[in-house]
Amino acid sequence: MAHKKGSGSTKNGRDSRSQRLGIKKYGGELVSVGNIIIRQRGSRFKPGINVKLGKDYTIFALSNGRVVFKKRKKNHTTISIITNEKNL
Repeated sequence: MAHKKGSGSTKNGRDSRSQRLGIKKYGGELVSVGNIIIRQRGSRFKPGINVKLGKDYTIFALSNGRVVFKKRKKNHTTISIITNEKNL
C-alpha cells in the first residue's frame, strides 16, 4: 500500500460552478415585476415592450403580464410582456 497519494490525484477534483444560463420563463407564462425571463451571454434575445436588458444581458420584467416571444430577422428574437388579457 502506498503511503502517499499519486501525483495526479491531488491536482484533480476541482470544477467551476455552472452558469445556469437559458430561458427561465417561457412564452405564455405569467410573470411579475422583476422576474428574470432569460439569462444569456450576448444579446441573442432582444428586449421588447415592458422588458429591460441588464448589464450581463439578463432580460427581466418591468411589469406584470404574460411573456411573448416574437421572431425577428437573422437569429434574434424579441421578448415582450403583454399586460392585459385582451391583447392576447
